Amino acid sequence: MSAYHPLTESEAIERARAVPGVFAPGANLTVREIGDGNLNLVFHIQESGQGKGLILKQALPYAKVVGESWPLTLDRARIESEALMIQGELAPGLAPKVYEYEAELALTIMEDLSDHVIMRRGLIEGNAYPLFAGHIGEFLARTLFFTSDFGMNQQQKKLQTGRFINPELCKITEDLIFDDPYTVSANNNYDPAIENEAAALRSDRELHLEVARLRYGFLTKGQAMLHGDLHTGSIFVTPTSTKVIDPEFAYYGPMGFDIGAVLANLLLNAAAQGGRMDDPSALGDFRAYLLDTVKQVWVEFETRFRALWAEHCVDRLLRESGYLDAFLAELLQDTFGYAGAKMVRRIVGLAHVADIDGIPDEARRNRARRVALGIGADLIKRHRTAGSIGQMLAVANLHFASKEGN
Repeated sequence: MSAYHPLTESEAIERARAVPGVFAPGANLTVREIGDGNLNLVFHIQESGQGKGLILKQALPYAKVVGESWPLTLDRARIESEALMIQGELAPGLAPKVYEYEAELALTIMEDLSDHVIMRRGLIEGNAYPLFAGHIGEFLARTLFFTSDFGMNQQQKKLQTGRFINPELCKITEDLIFDDPYTVSANNNYDPAIENEAAALRSDRELHLEVARLRYGFLTKGQAMLHGDLHTGSIFVTPTSTKVIDPEFAYYGPMGFDIGAVLANLLLNAAAQGGRMDDPSALGDFRAYLLDTVKQVWVEFETRFRALWAEHCVDRLLRESGYLDAFLAELLQDTFGYAGAKMVRRIVGLAHVADIDGIPDEARRNRARRVALGIGADLIKRHRTAGSIGQMLAVANLHFASKEGN
């Protein structure tokens, strides 16, 4: 291949054909560009009639959602490829296999997951995934523990931190999540119907203090290698399988950011279902499932993390001093805060979620937005007093009742 350039569909086919052991010689291959994200080209290559396939993901040198006026480093493709390989090793079966990484083209070639669905889409359609909490709890526990000072050689962890500094993509997070929603910003994007709620975010000094605490934690707490963008659009599922994709925002940061992102997106879907489901009984049942999943994600994570600590903690003093309980108590509080921040930015910030934006009725859509903002702001304000995951469910139910009249 030549020097960097965005691949054409025909070039993507020829590159896929060269991957050993996937396609038969001379096979008839088809291609679709399926990248619906903000930063990349994504090609799906399939062998006609055989079901075999590959995904080719190529980083663009700019943010696709904005255009060439927002340049980005291509090194994020290396970061994503390395992160996927680390996550696949630490949490086998829960991340796609990486076949090849080509630095010159900022190109990662990986497992085809077309037999899965994007979790966000599945939840929008009202589908339940009973094994998801256990799967994602295991993914979070193993990837966070074994990339932290608890579970890996602490000098090697310092070296690995340097490979995942990721300043440009961290800057996106720092601005879009921890700054823009709380000020007048050209990056903000929201319906004028919720201007009062957006203005309240900008004027709430108590809220700003708590967001500042969270922002500082994001800037300074290099606890573990994070996925960095772990929402339901970055998770592929079936009833029996979970695959975490797209870790191009990976860096060393606070563990609660990844956990909070998962929980935030479950809560965003719960808020959205009030505008999607007409049957109160069906709505109640599906929300109960979503809130139980929120609870079980934390329970599964904590249970597995404690087990890993007991067997693999490399630091004698941390292991023998009883520090684990104090650490997990603080981690739960971080999880509350980061979940809230992720919810707020998805309503008033640059990039929204289809769960809510796709609600057909305008009035119900804006009501769902108000519900989500209320939950998010409350989680941020209450995060330093959080003592159990049940309190997160209580906050959600409070806003469902007060804003929907249920």
